[in-house]
Amino acid sequence: MTLPADNRTFGRVAVLLGGWSAEREVSLKSGAAVHEALRRQGVDAVAIDADRNVLQTLSEDRFDRVFIALHGRGGEDGVVQAGLELLGLPYTGAGVLGSALAMDKLRSKWVWQGAGLPTPAFVAYESGLDLSAVTDALGLPVIVKPAREGSSIGMAKVDSPEQLSAACDLALRYDREIVIEQWIAGEEYTVSILDDQVLPAIRLETPRSFYDYAAKYQATDTRYHCPCGLPDDAMQTLEQLALAAFRAVDGCGWGRVDLMRDADGAFWLLEVNTIPGMTDHSLVPMAAKAAGMDFDELVLRILATTLPEQSS
Repeated sequence: MTLPADNRTFGRVAVLLGGWSAEREVSLKSGAAVHEALRRQGVDAVAIDADRNVLQTLSEDRFDRVFIALHGRGGEDGVVQAGLELLGLPYTGAGVLGSALAMDKLRSKWVWQGAGLPTPAFVAYESGLDLSAVTDALGLPVIVKPAREGSSIGMAKVDSPEQLSAACDLALRYDREIVIEQWIAGEEYTVSILDDQVLPAIRLETPRSFYDYAAKYQATDTRYHCPCGLPDDAMQTLEQLALAAFRAVDGCGWGRVDLMRDADGAFWLLEVNTIPGMTDHSLVPMAAKAAGMDFDELVLRILATTLPEQSS
């Protein structure tokens, strides 16, 4: 990827942040960091706290492209992307289909299954589901997830049959569709992708039961290992699987794939993030730094994917 010789080439850039999802506070931090980085590099960037009138705001002002720093529903699920397509504005990240698929943990798992890619066994929750049959089929522990939330919001690990109903009730507060997924004991990895290239993988380590919201954004005892310590053959498998998973859900531009490695060394796909966090706790900037790329360069390279010569 070649950056333009003059950052004025980008024109006037709208940085969308905030939004109305449960991840609003994280998005405000991500968007502020992106906006500041663009301004430092001489880009004419304007931060816009996206509300439900955001398309009207964008159509009334003259912008050349959009950097989407929205997390969660309304911003990461294809809704804003569809509006930007109607306005004819180039934007960062996956398109409508890729955004919608990746945001939906249930449907992305169905896609991976159809593509023959490994993902933990799961059950899609529905009213009247026999929860005892679920634990018989998946064993314990399991993890319960809202299908269309990020940042581990509404997720809970279940260690006993008695906990499952309460975990489902918690997840249902955030989404009408939830996933009950087999628990994979082992190491968690995340692989960042930029312009179809894999950045150095990160191994995550937390004393909490899993890498939850607190471990991601609040804890001081979460550890990030990059280099991740895998031998070359395992690293190659991890990178190829992450890229295949990203492409399977029509990801493009940039994103992040989260995986587990079990005690036998097998990798299992958890989810894809098409607009990963860009805060001081975020993983894509860590991976970029390990690749020799500072935050400002990372932001410019993401924005450069919106230029005509960078389009795939």
